[in-house]
Amino acid sequence: MIGYMMMGTNDLEKAAAFYDQVLAELGGQRAMVTDRFVGYSNGQGAMFAIVKPNDGKPATVGNGTMAAFAASSRDAVNAAYKKALELGATDEGAPGERGT
Repeated sequence: MIGYMMMGTNDLEKAAAFYDQVLAELGGQRAMVTDRFVGYSNGQGAMFAIVKPNDGKPATVGNGTMAAFAASSRDAVNAAYKKALELGATDEGAPGERGT
């Protein structure tokens, strides 16, 4: 029931270049673009957006915050993960099943 999810960024151009490539591995592409945000969609479900914070203050990390992108297969997950690492991302563990 999520309509969209927004994550703050301090460098919209750099973040957009990153997500353009990573989300393409999952069938995502730019769906909405303004001078403050870029929204991505694969035509199904919620939109993911990166945004310059509305209050003009720097974007900061939310402890415990996680975004999960739907994928059609484990191969798609692995391709997106590999692309993110190639682009300089870091992780706190390889992709895999999550849950308690």
